[in-house]
This record gives sequence, structure tokens and C-alpha cells, in this order.
Amino acid sequence: MQQNNDNPVTIGVSSCLLGEPVRYDGGHKRDRFITEQLADYVRFVPICPEVGSGMPVPRPPIRLVGDPNNPHVVGVDNPDIDVTHLLEAYSKKALASLDGISGYILKKDSPSCGMKRVKVYPAQGGSAERKGSGIFARLLMEHYPNLPVEDEGRLNDAVLRENFINRVFVYHHWQQLLGEGLTPARLIDFHARHKYLVMAHSQAAYKRMGRLLANVPKNALPRISETYIQGLMTALQRPVNRKGHTNVLQHIMGYLKRHIDTHDKRVLGESIERYRLGEVPLVVPITLFRHYFRLHPDPYIARQVYLQPHPEQLGLRNHL
Repeated sequence: MQQNNDNPVTIGVSSCLLGEPVRYDGGHKRDRFITEQLADYVRFVPICPEVGSGMPVPRPPIRLVGDPNNPHVVGVDNPDIDVTHLLEAYSKKALASLDGISGYILKKDSPSCGMKRVKVYPAQGGSAERKGSGIFARLLMEHYPNLPVEDEGRLNDAVLRENFINRVFVYHHWQQLLGEGLTPARLIDFHARHKYLVMAHSQAAYKRMGRLLANVPKNALPRISETYIQGLMTALQRPVNRKGHTNVLQHIMGYLKRHIDTHDKRVLGESIERYRLGEVPLVVPITLFRHYFRLHPDPYIARQVYLQPHPEQLGLRNHL
């Protein structure tokens, strides 16, 4: 996968995760995966809603209070300090400048940036419930419902990490398609290039989207394309299990059956089976496939995103 330096993949990120000292105590929460690995392949747009809205560093700590669906943000030590409207006003202004991003990484548990399961305290005192989202995070997800969003805590899970980066690059492909000018033919071609990637996540979703695109009149293109991208991003949120990957690998192997000998078929088949059993990571059969397709190119498979959905150097499939 070649990175286009003129149109880089751009990800919004909570500033503290890049090592910026913007937290309430004057510290940061620098994340090594984000700063030492991912930074080589994407451009970051850092935002700290609390500092951006005018709060100082350091500052009194704040927390969510009240209705989990519509909480207030108040001071921990002084509940009379209510910064809800301040954060909302800044967040809405900041979101207007993020139209080009392909994903967002949020700081977990933050009353401004926490994606979900943020503590919300009862207004009259008592135990907190993990039912909230940070003010900025909630508005972000409402404003960009198809945008891939994760918090840095969940990215410690290898499956969720690969899933998120996978979604980011697919969404970037979609943005490129829109930038080139959407046509029925280009939409169908986009679907074809992502066939096996979607199938790994959900065969049912792939079939649904295929039926949606069976007839795309030009005057219905805006409606159909919006339904399509909603369905695609929803399907990709579901992490792929070994069964899903194995099914796709077996399908792709069919494109080699006339080109490789019995020994190579056995080697490839055994690598798929060992992956299915959990004895080797996904990168093992994927590497074999890429080797065989270099020797025996297939124009259809060469256009499939599945075999390399994100930069190989990230090593995300080494742990699946």
C-alpha cells in the first residue's frame, strides 16, 4: 500500500496521547503505539477540548454528573463550577474543522474525550455508573456517525487495534472516492475491491450491500451511497474471528489452484489450517498468498484490499 503524501490519512487525537502536557495535573498520557508506530503512516490533528475551551493547565479536576445521556461537567472539589456549555461551544467549533479526518483516537475515561463507559456521578451524591461519554466525544460521534472512533485503552487489544486501523484506511479510501467524483460505476468498483475484506467481517453484510448496488440509477446515487457507507462502516465494526478469515483465505486460494503445484497447494492449505487452529498468526498465510500472487499475478486479486488493508510495517496482523 503506497501512502499518498499529497492526501495523507489524517486522524484526530486527544492531545495528551501525543505527549502534550495538557491534563488537569499538568501531565500527559503519551501512547507509544500512537507516537512511535502509527505516527509514521498518518497525520495527526491533536485536540484538547478542555484547554481549547480556555481552561488552564493545571486546573481543578472535573467529572460528569447527572443524566448519563445528557450529563453536566462540574468540578470535583467545587460542584458549583459548571463548564458544560463552555466545552460544548468549543467542541462544536472544533468539529467544524475536522471534515477531512479518517478516524479519531480518544482518551478513555475523560469527561471531555471518553468514548464510552465514562463515570457519571449522581447529582445528589452516591456511586458513579460507567454509562457516559465525554462531552466532546459524544458530539464527535453524533456529528460524524460513520467515522472510525476508538479510545487508546481499547487499542491495547490486538484485534481491536487492527480493526480500528483497518476501518480508518477503508474510510480514507471512501473519502478519496468522493474526492474523485462519485459515479455508479466507481461505487460498484469500490465495492468489488473491498469484497473479501467485507466478507471476512460479515458475509450477510456483503450480500446486503451487493443487493443495494444491483441497480444504481444516477438520480438515486446520493441516497444509495449514503446507505452503502453506513452499512459498510457498521459491518467493519464487527471484529473478524478466525472462522471469517479462514473462509476468505479459502476463497482466495481458489484463484491459485490452476497455477501452483500439489506441494504448494498443500503448504498453503496447511498454513490456513494452522491459522484456523490458532497455531500461527494471520500474517503467515497472508505472506504465503502474497508470495504466490507475485509469481502468478491475478488482476482481480491484485485489486483486493484484503491482502494488505493497511501498511505492512505496522505489523498489525502479526498478533491476530
